[in-house]
Amino acid sequence: MEQPPTAGEAGARVLVVDDDPTVAEIVTGYLDRAGYVVDRAGDGPDALARAAAHRPDLVVLDLMLPGMDGLEVCRRMRGHGPVPVIMLTARGDEDDRILGLEVGADDYVTKPFSPRELVLRVGSVLRRARPPADAPAGGSGSVPGAGSGVLRAAGLTVDPGARRAVKNGAELALTVREFDLLTFFLAHPGRAFTREELMREVWGWDFGDLSTVTVHVRRLRGKVEDDPARPRLVRTVWGVGYRFDPTTAEGE
Repeated sequence: MEQPPTAGEAGARVLVVDDDPTVAEIVTGYLDRAGYVVDRAGDGPDALARAAAHRPDLVVLDLMLPGMDGLEVCRRMRGHGPVPVIMLTARGDEDDRILGLEVGADDYVTKPFSPRELVLRVGSVLRRARPPADAPAGGSGSVPGAGSGVLRAAGLTVDPGARRAVKNGAELALTVREFDLLTFFLAHPGRAFTREELMREVWGWDFGDLSTVTVHVRRLRGKVEDDPARPRLVRTVWGVGYRFDPTTAEGE
Protein backbone atom coordinates (compact mmCIF):
# COMPACT_ATOMS: atom_id res chain seq x y z
CA MET A 1 0.00 0.00 0.00
CA GLU A 2 1.29 3.47 -0.92
CA GLN A 3 2.62 5.36 2.07
CA PRO A 4 1.80 9.08 2.41
CA PRO A 5 4.72 11.50 2.53
CA THR A 6 5.91 12.60 5.94
CA ALA A 7 5.59 16.17 7.11
CA GLY A 8 9.14 16.84 5.92
CA GLU A 9 8.34 15.59 2.40
CA ALA A 10 4.85 17.07 1.96
CA GLY A 11 5.08 20.28 0.00
CA ALA A 12 8.42 19.38 -1.58
CA ARG A 13 8.72 20.70 -5.14
CA VAL A 14 9.11 18.00 -7.81
CA LEU A 15 9.88 18.80 -11.44
CA VAL A 16 8.59 16.17 -13.89
CA VAL A 17 10.38 16.24 -17.26
CA ASP A 18 8.89 14.02 -19.98
CA ASP A 19 7.95 14.71 -23.61
CA ASP A 20 5.08 12.20 -23.46
CA PRO A 21 2.10 14.25 -22.21
CA THR A 22 0.21 11.15 -21.07
CA VAL A 23 3.08 9.90 -18.91
CA ALA A 24 3.71 13.40 -17.56
CA GLU A 25 0.05 13.87 -16.69
CA ILE A 26 -0.23 10.53 -14.88
CA VAL A 27 2.99 11.06 -12.91
CA THR A 28 2.00 14.61 -12.04
CA GLY A 29 -1.42 13.47 -10.86
CA TYR A 30 -0.04 10.79 -8.56
CA LEU A 31 2.60 13.11 -7.09
CA ASP A 32 0.05 15.89 -6.61
CA ARG A 33 -2.28 13.55 -4.72
CA ALA A 34 0.68 12.46 -2.57
CA GLY A 35 1.10 16.05 -1.39
CA TYR A 36 3.95 17.31 -3.57
CA VAL A 37 4.11 20.62 -5.43
CA VAL A 38 4.60 19.51 -9.03
CA ASP A 39 5.95 21.41 -12.04
CA ARG A 40 6.11 19.97 -15.57
CA ALA A 41 8.41 20.39 -18.55
CA GLY A 42 8.28 18.72 -21.96
CA ASP A 43 11.88 19.15 -23.05
CA GLY A 44 15.38 19.95 -21.80
CA PRO A 45 15.47 23.74 -22.30
CA ASP A 46 12.06 24.14 -20.65
CA ALA A 47 13.21 21.96 -17.74
CA LEU A 48 16.35 24.04 -17.22
CA ALA A 49 14.35 27.28 -17.35
CA ARG A 50 11.80 26.02 -14.81
CA ALA A 51 14.54 24.69 -12.52
CA ALA A 52 16.27 28.09 -12.66
CA ALA A 53 13.04 29.92 -11.83
CA HIS A 54 12.01 27.59 -8.99
CA ARG A 55 14.71 25.25 -7.73
CA PRO A 56 13.11 21.79 -7.35
CA ASP A 57 13.71 19.51 -4.38
CA LEU A 58 13.77 16.54 -6.79
CA VAL A 59 13.58 15.97 -10.55
CA VAL A 60 11.85 13.06 -12.30
CA LEU A 61 13.70 13.12 -15.61
CA ASP A 62 13.07 11.15 -18.80
CA LEU A 63 16.28 9.95 -20.40
CA MET A 64 15.01 10.04 -24.00
CA LEU A 65 14.06 13.69 -24.52
CA PRO A 66 14.01 15.38 -27.95
CA GLY A 67 16.99 17.58 -28.74
CA MET A 68 18.73 17.82 -25.38
CA ASP A 69 18.59 14.37 -23.76
CA GLY A 70 18.11 13.67 -20.08
CA LEU A 71 21.81 13.07 -19.49
CA GLU A 72 22.70 16.59 -20.63
CA VAL A 73 19.81 18.09 -18.64
CA CYS A 74 21.05 16.29 -15.53
CA ARG A 75 24.62 17.54 -16.09
CA ARG A 76 23.50 21.13 -16.53
CA MET A 77 21.21 21.07 -13.52
CA ARG A 78 23.95 19.62 -11.37
CA GLY A 79 26.22 22.41 -12.60
CA HIS A 80 24.07 24.85 -10.62
CA GLY A 81 24.11 22.79 -7.42
CA PRO A 82 23.10 19.38 -6.11
CA VAL A 83 19.58 18.19 -6.78
CA PRO A 84 18.23 14.63 -6.44
CA VAL A 85 17.29 13.03 -9.78
CA ILE A 86 15.20 9.96 -10.58
CA MET A 87 15.82 8.98 -14.21
CA LEU A 88 13.12 7.43 -16.39
CA THR A 89 14.18 5.21 -19.26
CA ALA A 90 11.93 3.64 -21.88
CA ARG A 91 14.39 0.84 -22.56
CA GLY A 92 15.58 -2.05 -20.45
CA ASP A 93 19.10 -1.68 -21.83
CA GLU A 94 21.56 -1.83 -18.94
CA ASP A 95 23.83 0.67 -20.72
CA ASP A 96 21.10 3.32 -20.48
CA ARG A 97 20.62 2.73 -16.78
CA ILE A 98 24.35 2.86 -16.11
CA LEU A 99 24.70 6.09 -18.13
CA GLY A 100 22.02 7.68 -15.97
CA LEU A 101 23.77 6.58 -12.80
CA GLU A 102 27.15 7.72 -14.11
CA VAL A 103 25.96 11.31 -14.55
CA GLY A 104 24.66 11.31 -10.99
CA ALA A 105 21.08 10.05 -11.03
CA ASP A 106 20.10 8.91 -7.54
CA ASP A 107 17.61 6.33 -8.79
CA TYR A 108 16.02 5.14 -12.01
CA VAL A 109 12.72 3.60 -13.08
CA THR A 110 12.28 1.66 -16.33
CA LYS A 111 9.16 2.28 -18.43
CA PRO A 112 6.53 0.95 -18.23
CA PHE A 113 6.42 1.53 -14.48
CA SER A 114 3.91 1.68 -11.68
CA PRO A 115 3.09 5.30 -10.77
CA ARG A 116 2.66 4.20 -7.16
CA GLU A 117 6.16 2.73 -7.16
CA LEU A 118 7.53 5.98 -8.57
CA VAL A 119 5.83 7.95 -5.78
CA LEU A 120 7.47 5.65 -3.23
CA ARG A 121 10.86 6.11 -4.91
CA VAL A 122 10.40 9.90 -4.81
CA GLY A 123 9.64 9.74 -1.09
CA SER A 124 12.61 7.49 -0.43
CA VAL A 125 15.09 9.75 -2.24
CA LEU A 126 13.70 12.90 -0.58
CA ARG A 127 14.01 11.32 2.87
CA ARG A 128 17.64 10.56 2.10
CA ALA A 129 18.27 14.04 0.73
CA ARG A 130 17.06 16.00 3.74
CA PRO A 131 17.44 15.18 7.45
CA PRO A 132 14.33 15.27 9.63
CA ALA A 133 13.44 18.74 10.89
CA ASP A 134 13.85 17.58 14.50
CA ALA A 135 17.23 15.90 13.93
CA PRO A 136 19.83 17.33 16.32
CA ALA A 137 22.89 19.05 14.93
CA GLY A 138 25.53 16.45 14.20
CA GLY A 139 22.93 13.70 14.67
CA SER A 140 22.34 10.75 12.44
CA GLY A 141 19.39 12.11 10.50
CA SER A 142 17.90 9.19 8.57
CA VAL A 143 21.03 7.66 7.12
CA PRO A 144 21.11 3.87 7.56
CA GLY A 145 23.80 2.68 9.93
CA ALA A 146 24.97 6.19 10.79
CA GLY A 147 24.46 5.91 14.53
CA SER A 148 24.81 9.31 16.16
CA GLY A 149 27.40 12.02 15.79
CA VAL A 150 30.04 12.91 13.25
CA LEU A 151 32.04 10.11 11.61
CA ARG A 152 35.77 10.48 10.90
CA ALA A 153 38.34 8.23 9.23
CA ALA A 154 41.31 8.54 6.87
CA GLY A 155 40.94 12.29 6.35
CA LEU A 156 37.19 12.00 5.80
CA THR A 157 34.60 13.69 8.01
CA VAL A 158 30.90 12.98 7.56
CA ASP A 159 28.13 14.79 9.43
CA PRO A 160 24.92 12.80 8.77
CA GLY A 161 22.68 15.40 10.40
CA ALA A 162 23.98 18.23 8.22
CA ARG A 163 24.35 15.95 5.17
CA ARG A 164 27.92 17.22 4.79
CA ALA A 165 31.06 15.29 3.86
CA VAL A 166 34.60 16.68 3.88
CA LYS A 167 37.93 15.25 2.71
CA ASN A 168 41.09 16.88 4.07
CA GLY A 169 39.18 20.09 4.73
CA ALA A 170 37.50 20.30 1.31
CA GLU A 171 33.77 19.67 1.05
CA LEU A 172 32.76 16.79 -1.22
CA ALA A 173 30.00 17.20 -3.82
CA LEU A 174 28.13 13.93 -3.31
CA THR A 175 24.78 12.79 -4.64
CA VAL A 176 22.18 11.51 -2.18
CA ARG A 177 23.13 7.85 -2.65
CA GLU A 178 26.87 8.55 -2.68
CA PHE A 179 26.54 10.32 0.66
CA ASP A 180 24.53 7.45 2.12
CA LEU A 181 27.02 4.90 0.84
CA LEU A 182 30.01 6.78 2.28
CA THR A 183 28.23 7.21 5.61
CA PHE A 184 27.43 3.52 5.77
CA PHE A 185 31.02 2.57 5.01
CA LEU A 186 32.38 4.91 7.70
CA ALA A 187 29.92 3.49 10.20
CA HIS A 188 31.12 -0.08 9.45
CA PRO A 189 34.90 0.05 8.91
CA GLY A 190 36.73 -3.17 8.15
CA ARG A 191 33.63 -5.21 7.37
CA ALA A 192 33.01 -6.70 3.93
CA PHE A 193 29.54 -6.31 2.44
CA THR A 194 28.03 -7.98 -0.58
CA ARG A 195 26.33 -5.82 -3.18
CA GLU A 196 23.02 -7.37 -2.09
CA GLU A 197 23.66 -6.28 1.51
CA LEU A 198 24.58 -2.76 0.42
CA MET A 199 21.46 -2.50 -1.70
CA ARG A 200 19.32 -3.60 1.25
CA GLU A 201 21.05 -1.47 3.90
CA VAL A 202 21.75 1.71 1.90
CA TRP A 203 19.03 1.74 -0.77
CA GLY A 204 16.42 -0.02 1.34
CA TRP A 205 15.63 -2.46 -1.48
CA ASP A 206 15.38 -6.23 -1.00
CA PHE A 207 15.93 -6.79 -4.73
CA GLY A 208 16.99 -4.81 -7.77
CA ASP A 209 19.70 -4.23 -10.35
CA LEU A 210 23.03 -4.72 -8.56
CA SER A 211 24.83 -2.61 -11.17
CA THR A 212 23.36 0.34 -9.25
CA VAL A 213 25.68 -0.48 -6.36
CA THR A 214 28.67 -1.06 -8.65
CA VAL A 215 28.27 2.31 -10.38
CA HIS A 216 27.80 4.21 -7.12
CA VAL A 217 30.91 2.60 -5.62
CA ARG A 218 32.87 3.63 -8.72
CA ARG A 219 31.55 7.20 -8.51
CA LEU A 220 32.28 7.38 -4.79
CA ARG A 221 35.85 6.19 -5.34
CA GLY A 222 36.30 8.97 -7.86
CA LYS A 223 35.58 11.49 -5.10
CA VAL A 224 37.23 10.01 -1.99
CA GLU A 225 40.23 8.09 -3.30
CA ASP A 226 43.57 9.77 -4.03
CA ASP A 227 43.92 7.41 -6.98
CA PRO A 228 40.53 5.94 -7.99
CA ALA A 229 42.29 3.45 -10.29
CA ARG A 230 44.06 2.01 -7.22
CA PRO A 231 41.49 2.37 -4.43
CA ARG A 232 42.82 2.08 -0.89
CA LEU A 233 39.74 3.12 1.08
CA VAL A 234 36.84 1.35 -0.63
CA ARG A 235 38.39 -2.00 -1.51
CA THR A 236 37.01 -4.75 -3.66
CA VAL A 237 36.78 -8.07 -1.84
CA TRP A 238 36.82 -10.56 -4.68
CA GLY A 239 33.94 -13.00 -4.60
CA VAL A 240 32.20 -10.99 -1.87
CA GLY A 241 31.77 -7.26 -2.51
CA TYR A 242 33.34 -4.20 -0.90
CA ARG A 243 35.06 -3.21 2.34
CA PHE A 244 35.89 0.23 3.75
CA ASP A 245 39.43 -0.08 5.07
CA PRO A 246 40.71 3.24 6.50
CA THR A 247 43.41 1.64 8.68
CA THR A 248 45.16 -0.01 5.75
CA ALA A 249 44.88 3.14 3.65
CA GLU A 250 46.47 5.23 6.39
CA GLY A 251 49.25 2.71 6.93
CA GLU A 252 50.31 2.46 3.30
